[in-house]
Amino acid sequence: MSIGQQFPAPADSLGSGAAGITLLHIQEARTGNGSWAKVHQWATAMTRDVVTAHVDSASLYRGAPAVAFVLRAANQHRYMSVIEDLDVYIDGLTRLRLRRANKRLDSGGLPELREYDLISGLTGIGVYLLRRNQPDELLRDVLRYLVRLTEPIHDDGESLPGWWCAEYPSHLGPPRWPGGHGNLGLAHGIAGPLALLATAMRCGVVVDGHADAIGRIVVFLDQCGRDAGAGRWWPGWITRAEWLSGVLAQAGPQRPSWCYGTPGIARAQQLAAIALDDQRRQRAAEHIYAACLADEQQLALLTDPTLCHGWAGLAHTTRRAAADAGVGSELADAHLRLRRRLDEQLEGQEHATAAPGLLEGSAGIRLARNELPLTPQGEVPWDACLLTC
Repeated sequence: MSIGQQFPAPADSLGSGAAGITLLHIQEARTGNGSWAKVHQWATAMTRDVVTAHVDSASLYRGAPAVAFVLRAANQHRYMSVIEDLDVYIDGLTRLRLRRANKRLDSGGLPELREYDLISGLTGIGVYLLRRNQPDELLRDVLRYLVRLTEPIHDDGESLPGWWCAEYPSHLGPPRWPGGHGNLGLAHGIAGPLALLATAMRCGVVVDGHADAIGRIVVFLDQCGRDAGAGRWWPGWITRAEWLSGVLAQAGPQRPSWCYGTPGIARAQQLAAIALDDQRRQRAAEHIYAACLADEQQLALLTDPTLCHGWAGLAHTTRRAAADAGVGSELADAHLRLRRRLDEQLEGQEHATAAPGLLEGSAGIRLARNELPLTPQGEVPWDACLLTC
């Protein structure tokens, strides 16, 4: 995509705008496969229009936090003054969002997904705060909020997980969802807060109740998991009736994607186990993940090459999980097989992808397919925005 071409999304969108494409060029410049001049052209493009810092729209994937995340990933002195200006707005909108979220918690009401999820909510903002300079009290406030989020909530006399949403999954429609839903996914559900809590703990940033919160989410995921053949799988969502009865209407696994499928959830479980130094649970999560990759029926559900819910996302999430599992592990072997298959699936298709962006376009595919070296210590890894690391 040329820099002058019209975007189907705002330029300050990490998922589908110039921000995500800038992230690709940063990684290629860092490894000598691209130029920093190209990075600067795209950085200029993503800031050409107004960068939103509105409390209702700014998030890790849109506006000031998205742009600041990308510029920090560049690790170039020329962008520091811009980052410092953006941080003033990010701090302000984070405090406002925390105030709203804690007020909602105090009232006992059910949350919306966008209050806490990775893409639009405080989990995503927490990712940015974790990756900037030294962790500060504002990051700890986000973690404290996530700890509160995991505490049970009571609605109409029934006990529900604290992250239970009154709304229905936006693309599925209301008829099936009386009483709201429990969202398990990494992109929009509770696996995102789990991965952030685990990653923060691995980085040495811990708040009161931190381990207990991880434990509550893990128990929830244990209760929602189902066995299928040689492996185990998780639904992307559950209804209130399913949660209260323990009986799932969903007959089998959905597509094995980063955003909602078993791979993203298993990676979050693996991160949590590593943070808690629970080797038994870590190996169990890795075994579930590897079994998913060996299941042709699950792999057949993938229908596109993208990062969000396709082959590229599966390949990259697996690469990160395999790195933590270690050489000779089930996942390491599975990743090599998957990588060969990914190349076959994508041969000649990458540039045919209509969208240019990160999550559902060619930028994300290129990042995953190129398997650029993992980010050196002290630099912001591009896939921190996916919570795969």
